Amino acid sequence: MNFELVAVLMFASMLVVLLTGRHIFAVIGGVASAFALILWGKGGAGLAFHASFNLLTWYPLLTLPLFIYMGYMFSRSGIADDLYNMIHVWMGPVNGGLAIGTIILMSIIAAMNGLSVAGMAIGSTLALPEMLKRKYDKTMLTGVIQAGSSLGIMIPPSVVLVLYGMIARQPIGRLWLAGVFPGILLAGLFILYILVRCLFQPHLGPALSKEERAIPWKEKFRLLRSGILPVIIIFMMSGLFFMGVTSLVESSAVGATVTTIAALVNKRLTWKGLIEVLRETLSVSCMFMWVILAALAFGAIFDGLGAVHAIKGLFLEYGFGPWGVIIMMQLSYLLLGTFLDDTAMLIIVAPLYVPLIIEMGFDPIWYGVLYTITCQIAYLTPPFGYNLFLMRAMAPKEISLSDIYRSIVPFVLIMILGLAIVMLFPRIALWLPGLYYK
Repeated sequence: MNFELVAVLMFASMLVVLLTGRHIFAVIGGVASAFALILWGKGGAGLAFHASFNLLTWYPLLTLPLFIYMGYMFSRSGIADDLYNMIHVWMGPVNGGLAIGTIILMSIIAAMNGLSVAGMAIGSTLALPEMLKRKYDKTMLTGVIQAGSSLGIMIPPSVVLVLYGMIARQPIGRLWLAGVFPGILLAGLFILYILVRCLFQPHLGPALSKEERAIPWKEKFRLLRSGILPVIIIFMMSGLFFMGVTSLVESSAVGATVTTIAALVNKRLTWKGLIEVLRETLSVSCMFMWVILAALAFGAIFDGLGAVHAIKGLFLEYGFGPWGVIIMMQLSYLLLGTFLDDTAMLIIVAPLYVPLIIEMGFDPIWYGVLYTITCQIAYLTPPFGYNLFLMRAMAPKEISLSDIYRSIVPFVLIMILGLAIVMLFPRIALWLPGLYYK
């Protein structure tokens, strides 16, 4: 039996066992271990063991639980409430202003926690009721919240980019910097769409009434103080890291500490709340750890089979060429994203695609950004889009499932446009890390 057939069998076995509903780490790790024993006997178990054990000695892994902790603690800090109040006052007079303000709020939240779920929770509890009360179109506002929250996995400190860096063995600092301008690009495209759409269809996002806009300028400027604390958190975490004052792990520790202090200052943190945050952090961190360990074991066995060459041969056999291969990879991500989450996609496909990307001469940092954008799209695409389920769980009864599904269509198209722009102009992602690390 040749190695191409074994590689196909290994990949197919994993997909079949996934359909049983078992935990993803058990499926992937189990398939890897089984094939290692079948191919190399008892000694094969060592291949998977050593590949996964390398992760436990990787110092930057400490960032993962710290960023997860920061995301949960941020939701208790009360910062988002004050920010949205400020945005509500300043952006309200513009048609679609609250929707634009929500995108801005989501971008700020993304720069402080790196998780999509934090943006969804805050958007659903703060922005959604306000926009519904002011007669915003249901499909417009649900799309805005879902698309805006997806920025959390692109704008640093992105947890998805940290996971990609771990599995693809790429420096996290470069990946974070590479995500800055693509994240800003996507946020800008969302805002432009809202502005143009509400310009021609004002009823979708009506401006605030004159009575609500009658706020003294002194009060408006006083509300700007709400932006000081987020700026401090972003600077203490990301700013000091990019200035070279703190290392990656130190920056995550600083961010977690400052976010905790912010929750204490705002009198939003109790002992019971702290215990809940720590319990949630432990649960999610352990889940990620098991998943990454299984991914590395699977990748080691797959690599040992020479599967990268088999995949390359499969793509190039049909005459796609390097850029054709890139496009096929992104299409496969979009397809997988309809029924898998970002972590599962990364585990399944990264061991195949990343070595091939490097072999074809493409930058793996740039490819990490492309992967993250496709993850954002996967968060919004039915039938199993992660953000679709979160929105359904958090939305009031007057917003139906069909409203939620229809709302994401324009934003998915915008994300595909953003993906194409970053593919055509790689410097959007690579200029900032190239400048910084020069």
